[in-house]
Amino acid sequence: MFRFRKTLDIVTLFHKPSSPASVRAATILKQVSANATESATEDQASDHSHQTHPLRSRQEFELNITEDPPTTDQLRTILEYVGKQNIGSVINGATTENEALKKFRESAENFKRPVIVDWNNGKAVASDKESEILKMLEQTNGKE
Repeated sequence: MFRFRKTLDIVTLFHKPSSPASVRAATILKQVSANATESATEDQASDHSHQTHPLRSRQEFELNITEDPPTTDQLRTILEYVGKQNIGSVINGATTENEALKKFRESAENFKRPVIVDWNNGKAVASDKESEILKMLEQTNGKE
């Protein structure tokens, strides 16, 4: 029987390999992605591991790790996702969207990393804290 496969959500990590925080975020995302892929192949009816293993409670997704800075349009979207109160967590010294865009145009180095973006679900987090990353990824549970 032929089935259409659901397109995978895309999660992007804006990564800086020389940053220990960014390396931690990459490790967490790789673990979650691997566990989501593994559990997607199991019989879902008999799999109760989501109750005991939080890293497996996320739907399968496509992980994109890039060292490139975001485009200006991507940055606008990221700023929208994190909210006005968290703009400074994405762009050094910025408190407004216009200020953030100006500082980013001055230097892409003003963009703080790691930043993780779930494009399909409109979520972003600028952190290497496992709890914040997992919370963002798990907020889509139950979405088909």
